[in-house]
Amino acid sequence: MSVLTVKTKPPYQILIKPQVFDKIAEDLKDSLIFGKVAIITDDRVKSLYGEKLLSQLEKANVKAELFSFPAGEKSKNIETVVSLARKLIQNRFDRKDLLIALGGGVVGDITGFLASIYLRGIKYVQVPTTLLSQVDSSVGGKTGVDLPEGKNLIGTFYQPAKVYIDPLVLKTLPKKEIQNGLAEVIKYGCILKKNLFNFIARKGETLFELPPEDLQYIIYESCKIKAYVVAKDEKEAGLRRVLNFGHTIGHAIETELNYSIPHGLAVAIGMLVEARVSETLGIAEKEVFYPIKKLLAKLSYPLKLPSSVSPEKLINHLSKDKKIAQGKLTIVLLKRIGKFFFYEDPPFPKILEVLEELS
Repeated sequence: MSVLTVKTKPPYQILIKPQVFDKIAEDLKDSLIFGKVAIITDDRVKSLYGEKLLSQLEKANVKAELFSFPAGEKSKNIETVVSLARKLIQNRFDRKDLLIALGGGVVGDITGFLASIYLRGIKYVQVPTTLLSQVDSSVGGKTGVDLPEGKNLIGTFYQPAKVYIDPLVLKTLPKKEIQNGLAEVIKYGCILKKNLFNFIARKGETLFELPPEDLQYIIYESCKIKAYVVAKDEKEAGLRRVLNFGHTIGHAIETELNYSIPHGLAVAIGMLVEARVSETLGIAEKEVFYPIKKLLAKLSYPLKLPSSVSPEKLINHLSKDKKIAQGKLTIVLLKRIGKFFFYEDPPFPKILEVLEELS
């Protein structure tokens, strides 16, 4: 088993191992103090793993309930959180009880946010079931919901008590979901670890077949990078902003398309745009756009903005980005693959030029 410790206050562990899912009840009883358990999931994961986890907990003599909501980004709103909170109240959950986020990023974000505000704080653990959530959103304590005006505009920083990552649960996912998660792994390679970028470039499409050793490696390396960054900057005041590479443009695309595009595909296009901006503004010391474009093409990502997306509208979304501080946006650019650069107050006309180039 691979074990990583996220050195926040308090610290918590990430357990990465095939079949760790089958040991969750046993490990929870050994490592955490809690009363009842509420499993929070979506209706898709409920049928795959929800009942199975509920049965596992009950066999371990843990009182547990299973609550679900409709799958998808459109459920990531304050109404879903209120509905779940009312179910917890109706079932007499108190501060000594525990929530389990069982699912992808939407489930993790909603459950973490609910845990942070329910009775002013209740413990929760993450059991991510998609590659995207395993390598990114389940680690780091960012929680939140969307507003019509944009993504993750209401939220908190609230760390889980533990994260259980079982690579075997990915076997039930279609290729497009693996592609969705690989975009975040590519991001880690672009900003901080060239060797990881080169590994993905070397393996290419074979990663869609989920070879166990390769899968374990990319999950471990991604979580290791995320844990390091979060420990240095838990509340995104400095270094943690590096994780936004590809996301500034990516979130604008998602907002413009009302979340109809998968997150990973939006981030992939965002990385292309931001790499090209790095070159246009003279930040890149070496070529960054072409290596990223070549890798994304190998993995069948889109290499242009969706035809229905207007570059001007994306610029409008950037002007409302939640990362704006004192009227200035900071964007993550690249000096080279594996080396990032924070660029404060980038010229929107230059970004517009790149967006038009990639339309």
